[in-house]
Amino acid sequence: MLVSYAIGALLGAAFLEILPHALHEASSVEAMAMTVLFGILLFFILEKLVLWRHCHGNECEAHSGHEPAASSHDHGHDHGRSGMMIMVGDTFHNFVDGILIAAAFMVDMKLGMVTALAIIAHEIPQEVGDFLILLHSGYTKRQAILLNLLSSLATLGGGLLAYFALQTVQGWIPYILGLAAASMIYVAVADLIPGLHKRTELKATVQQVLLIMLGIASIWLTKFFLE
Repeated sequence: MLVSYAIGALLGAAFLEILPHALHEASSVEAMAMTVLFGILLFFILEKLVLWRHCHGNECEAHSGHEPAASSHDHGHDHGRSGMMIMVGDTFHNFVDGILIAAAFMVDMKLGMVTALAIIAHEIPQEVGDFLILLHSGYTKRQAILLNLLSSLATLGGGLLAYFALQTVQGWIPYILGLAAASMIYVAVADLIPGLHKRTELKATVQQVLLIMLGIASIWLTKFFLE
């Protein structure tokens, strides 16, 4: 249910708020389209780099934090290998999220709040997935919570760095917003939506569609009330 809502929030933020602002601020529509295209390819490559280290054959112990269940063929834990790779990838992801949130707030307070809401919506199911992967990887619950917390602090670091650095490079902000939109579209379409297709029954499908629409509606309502 959280994943379905997160898909709607991510797509709503990308298409209703971030891309319109990015296009308005950019020097040309073509440059922004290229930025989004480049961003989608970039996030695909980054995800591959994380997956390469803890996938073997046709089985993956984890899928970038979004699929918490381990393979039924796994026995015991892997002495922390997949868990640490997830943490490395997630820490970088959180750092980038901090930059995106800061850039959005520097353009417009309303855009910043919508961007933050969308990122929070998809971080909740992702962090739950990361927690379960860490447990599978042999960490205790206390260690898993502490590692997740430390990883999340990278968002603050990214935000502070962007706030001070972007003051001097204002021209980068539209393209960082374009990358933010690409990130949200990629996570929603490539990572989260495929997981929903595992449940094909009509009731689950209707529930998923309604929750995706609720996620989109929450972004639209936030935008509407802030305006």
